[in-house]
Amino acid sequence: MNAPVYGLVLAGGASRRMRTDKAQIAYHGAPQLKVAFDLLARHVERCFISVRPEQRDEPLRASLPQIVDTLDAIGPAAGILAAQTAYPEASWLVLACDLPLLDDATLEALLDAHRREPQRAAIAYTSSHDGLPEPLCALWKPASHAALLAQVESGRYCPRKALLSIDTLLLPARSDGALDNINTPDELDQVQRRLEETT
Repeated sequence: MNAPVYGLVLAGGASRRMRTDKAQIAYHGAPQLKVAFDLLARHVERCFISVRPEQRDEPLRASLPQIVDTLDAIGPAAGILAAQTAYPEASWLVLACDLPLLDDATLEALLDAHRREPQRAAIAYTSSHDGLPEPLCALWKPASHAALLAQVESGRYCPRKALLSIDTLLLPARSDGALDNINTPDELDQVQRRLEETT
């Protein structure tokens, strides 16, 4: 429990399915990356965003503290590993940037579980879609690093599989949409309608 908890918003994706930069979409009156960063920063000692090298100078990303990927074209695992390498003593509360329904309670439940069971290598929610761990709203502790790195070095880049291979505490699935990531224009339309109905 002496390890600090830092935050990482994954903002290095190419947004191919959305066909526009997901970090820039304004669900709540501001770019989603800034909303996610501010939400996460309330719960951690330090907060960063994860970017690819060619994204460093993009104005929105340049306005926030960055950790730059050192591995190319392997997806979210690159961001997690770069953060763990930069600050190996820290536990990392990792978020995808495209979770517009995420709330404080969802993050606080992860941290509460961390305080209750500090010996676990990771803490994640169970997916409401398939029952597997949700790796992109999860707490990755220092003990998770070796397994994730070994998996990537063997050519397997899925962080979910790394969570399955270590001592991960799985919390019950959320059914309120807080962990739904928005990847396509159709999903964007649906969540915008949902947000309009609740305001």
